[in-house]
Amino acid sequence: MYETSYRRGWGFQYLHNHQPTNCMALLAGSLVMMNQGYLQEAYLWTKQVLSIMEKSIVLLREVTDGSLYEGVAYGSYTTRSLFQYMFLVQRHFDINHFNHPWLKEHFAFMYRTVLPGFQRTVAIADSNYNWFYGPESQLVFLDKFVMRNGSGNWLADQIRRNRVAEGPGTPSKGQRWCTLHTEFLWYDASLHSVPPPDYGIPKLHYFEDWGVVTYGSALPAEINRPFLSFKSGKLGGRAIYDIVHKNKYKEWIKGWRNFNAGHEHPDQNSFTFAPNGVPFITEALYGPKYTFLNNVLMFSPAVSKSCFSPWEGQVTEDCSSKWLKYKHDLAADCQGRVVAAMERNGVVFIRGEGVGAYNPKLKLKNFQRNLLLLHPQLLLLVDLIHLEDDSPLEAATSFFHNVDVPFEETVIDDVHGAFIRHHDGIYKMYWMDDTGYSEKATVASKMYPRGYPYNGTNYVNVTTHLRNPITRAVYLFIGPSIDVQSFNVHGDSQQLDVFVATSEHAYAVYLWTGEDGGHSVFAQIIADRQKILFDQTSTIRNSAVSEVKNYVQIVEQNLQHFKPVFQQLEKQILSRVRNTDSFRKTAERLLRFSDKRQTEEAIDRLFAISQQQQQQGRAKKSKKVAKGYKFVDAVPDIFAQIEVNERKVRQKAQTLAQKELPVDEDEEMKDLLDFADITYVKHKNGASIKGQSGLEQIVSTARSSASSISASYTRLFLILNIVIFFVMLAMQLTYFQKAKSLHGQRWLYAILLADSCVLLWLYSSCSQSQC
Repeated sequence: MYETSYRRGWGFQYLHNHQPTNCMALLAGSLVMMNQGYLQEAYLWTKQVLSIMEKSIVLLREVTDGSLYEGVAYGSYTTRSLFQYMFLVQRHFDINHFNHPWLKEHFAFMYRTVLPGFQRTVAIADSNYNWFYGPESQLVFLDKFVMRNGSGNWLADQIRRNRVAEGPGTPSKGQRWCTLHTEFLWYDASLHSVPPPDYGIPKLHYFEDWGVVTYGSALPAEINRPFLSFKSGKLGGRAIYDIVHKNKYKEWIKGWRNFNAGHEHPDQNSFTFAPNGVPFITEALYGPKYTFLNNVLMFSPAVSKSCFSPWEGQVTEDCSSKWLKYKHDLAADCQGRVVAAMERNGVVFIRGEGVGAYNPKLKLKNFQRNLLLLHPQLLLLVDLIHLEDDSPLEAATSFFHNVDVPFEETVIDDVHGAFIRHHDGIYKMYWMDDTGYSEKATVASKMYPRGYPYNGTNYVNVTTHLRNPITRAVYLFIGPSIDVQSFNVHGDSQQLDVFVATSEHAYAVYLWTGEDGGHSVFAQIIADRQKILFDQTSTIRNSAVSEVKNYVQIVEQNLQHFKPVFQQLEKQILSRVRNTDSFRKTAERLLRFSDKRQTEEAIDRLFAISQQQQQQGRAKKSKKVAKGYKFVDAVPDIFAQIEVNERKVRQKAQTLAQKELPVDEDEEMKDLLDFADITYVKHKNGASIKGQSGLEQIVSTARSSASSISASYTRLFLILNIVIFFVMLAMQLTYFQKAKSLHGQRWLYAILLADSCVLLWLYSSCSQSQC
């Protein structure tokens, strides 16, 4: 593992979940070797781990919102080991990171991303339903070493009490208990559980580095307790993106090769909505990195090579890889932007701009998405597509997902919609464009290829025909307690008016969608004669983060902490040896990298000094400490020679790394995950609803070639085994039936029984692979 750290991605791709995981394993091994007296190996391993991780911790200072760009699930993968590292280096080497500014903000990343009911999280990027590891362990760590206010213990307790016992959201075997020991070590019973001061009140929170807005997190799962999220940010998060594009930390960073955004999705301008805490519009979890598997738009006709021609998605979509495209070409510059976010009188307004996530050849001037939460169970979404004069685009198609429940079609007064059934009622959505026309949608399911931990997703696919220069599409998402009686849209080139009447309230929404800055107001809502205004004060103003000063010296200073520990341990080991043979073996082991390692006189002299020290110590105990230091001075500096050899190895490895050899990304990104061993109900193969809208071909496209080959082999072996079974059965009924040998008949029965078992296994495999 030590040698591998010089050439594999986890050794130089910072802030990626594999890095702290593998470094923590190497550090744990080094501490064991250190305790056993194998100081050379332990010294090298420890220095390599600190060299990698201390750089990551410096770079984390750029992440000002406490987030991790890989999302909540993979964030728990990272912090599981990162927090163990921080704990161990403080305990053994006196390197203290507990005042790190990122740590102080990280609680918000865990608290502001939990859906009502404390069972699920916002599943942005590759994700399961909540957390891969913990998060109780990480929360009690934050409480004990960082916050000291009881809120970490409180949130850990809420999550523990509401854990899913069966079905989606259950932790897997490999993840269920692996943080229990650290939770026990870090739990501080003196910190009584105290909820955050704003608990129980829905709050809007903006993660400025991650590019994510959440509203209504960490609440009880009750009626009128909504959760809303919106994502539009820079690839890899603002910190990583700016480090790459502004050439920061030049001593360490050489572009995207030092980071890994493979677990992100093509999801700029995506959103989720959970009225009453019920997941209505969800992320599609850990699946292929296709645009249509996110709640965003695709455009037609495609202007470049596309996975699903004639439709073209975001530039980070990769047709041939399990991972997001991010290193080269247009993908390396992909970004979205949260323009505005504000909550007033219970009404939430969010605006995002996603044009930077699409190919410039599409000639998109703007792709603006507006979210207005008018009521805890009523969400209005408005998409604006502004085309350049010479844009070739003719249509846009949008997707809305639910990983749990299939959608069903509905239509009222020529306004098309879809709905899902839940035990507490029906959750509905309707749509139309700014001319009042409502296109029929495609309602379908998508099964994921083999190699992914989840079966797939259900979606609604709505196609809108584009007009030059501006087209707007309006969507209304309705909870079961809301009875919408009318839904009307009117608009011109600068303003869109939406009127919604329910059985209890009336809403008039005036939305200014122009980007010329001529209007100081984003939106005005009149709800039952109450006027709510969202003006320029809701604009998000992002400021650049400066490079950490003297960042190289900071790491070097922290690296100085561990060498004295090894030197002290060397003295203690040699001082405890009582006879010549044991001393000789110990000294040879310690001096293996020293210039004097084969000098008999050096070992004899060390032993003589050790014996003299012990005799003088017994004669005059008051001088024992002073004599001990004379012994230390006599010991050759074995670590100086170790560092010389280590520098040679490092320089050679860095030279090879600079050659930019092709990387096997499947090998680089191989995850050490044991996903939940629960057989969930498979999604129905949704036959596409006939209509002009939709990407019907997507449901049957993009099957894994490896999966089809495997299915073909399974089918072949099944056929051969069936033939063998019937041949042997015929032999039993003809030849062996007449034979007098009972032994021969028993032999054939045993073979038939074994072949029957093989047949059953092959049939099961074939049914699972749909061969």
